Amino acid sequence: MASTGIRKTALSLAVAGAFAGSVSQAHASAFALIEQSASGLGNSYAGAAAAAEDASTIFYNPAGMSLLPGGMQVSAGLALINLSAKFSDSGSVAAGGRTLGGNGGNAGDLSAVPNVYFAMDVAPNWKVGVGVSVPFGLKTEYASDWMGRFQAIKSDISTLNLNPSVSYKLNETVSLGFGVNYQSIDAEFTNAVNLGAGGETTADIKAKDSGSLGYNLGAMFQLAPDTRLGVSYRSSIKYHLTGTANFASPAVPSGNVSIDIKMPDSESIALQHRLNPGWTLLADVTRTGWSKIRDLTIVRDTGATLSSTPENFKNTWRVGVGAVHRYDDAWSIKMGFAYDQSPVNDTDRTARLPDNNRLWLSVGGQYKVSKDGTLDFGLAHLFIKDGSINQNGGAAAGQLVGTYKGSVDILGAQFAYRF
Repeated sequence: MASTGIRKTALSLAVAGAFAGSVSQAHASAFALIEQSASGLGNSYAGAAAAAEDASTIFYNPAGMSLLPGGMQVSAGLALINLSAKFSDSGSVAAGGRTLGGNGGNAGDLSAVPNVYFAMDVAPNWKVGVGVSVPFGLKTEYASDWMGRFQAIKSDISTLNLNPSVSYKLNETVSLGFGVNYQSIDAEFTNAVNLGAGGETTADIKAKDSGSLGYNLGAMFQLAPDTRLGVSYRSSIKYHLTGTANFASPAVPSGNVSIDIKMPDSESIALQHRLNPGWTLLADVTRTGWSKIRDLTIVRDTGATLSSTPENFKNTWRVGVGAVHRYDDAWSIKMGFAYDQSPVNDTDRTARLPDNNRLWLSVGGQYKVSKDGTLDFGLAHLFIKDGSINQNGGAAAGQLVGTYKGSVDILGAQFAYRF
């Protein structure tokens, strides 16, 4: 979601296969969430790796802590992400012996993405900080009797990231930063299972990894008095999820399962340019290494493969531009536009997350409530390209054929205070 939006997590995409051998998928440039602060939302997060407005720079570029005012700073925010995903049938085929069912309603949901950051001086030119955020997430849910129930009913993924960081101001033009990411993940996936003459039952997979490690690093370069360049990198994180596959009928044995998945790495190059005292321009380019996800395999604790799902994700690019207008000493107005690619291709798109390329349009603002306190808020609408689906699960699951129409609305607010 956001990107977003909601946007969010690769697991869902695999786990579809855990039920009836179908494929799965993801959201918000797949399932990654760029909504890690509200101060960047009004700019569509354009130039986030160069902005360093508040302590949330810990997530986007830890070197930005060196550019914060001296002392201590805390930032806390919340993004509400409303995903709409509606399926239109164009020739689906019912599973053997079953009725087809309806279109499933709106599979999207409203999700809350919180974040909190803290930064402080510890020595001349040195700052430390910590961030707590939700970098990946997803929730979609259809009516339990819809025509694609053998492919997916509920997909729910959430992550939590703890990000201690340090920055060092090398000189007046160069700052460096580094952070460690300790990340946990929980996932749940359900769908119907066709038992033939025995009717239908449901499958429910729950799995989690309590903590895996990654890192992020960055640098800030003051190219000119009014121009700053930021570069940042977030590493891939490997997960080994363990949990259970529960089937409501004894005809299918329940048991323990595990899933191995590698989340993508990403790198950003961002610019911030102060055009004049009233206007600041922002831009960035971000590459995300989704091609690490070629397939997702779910394995029983006996060693037998419950499901292996080809994903064939492709690497993606996100490009954003934005502007900040300083209206007066208290108020600033923000605006932004971004193009965000999806790693999901038309062949492998599935009902768990019918993701596709999207355009961001956003507006926002900042109000200085005091010399040391600021309130940020933003609103964004994401136009998601219609996505076709042709998911053939064979006689047991039927064939889901149609088109998805989707969009995302994001509302965010944040308060930052300097001590």
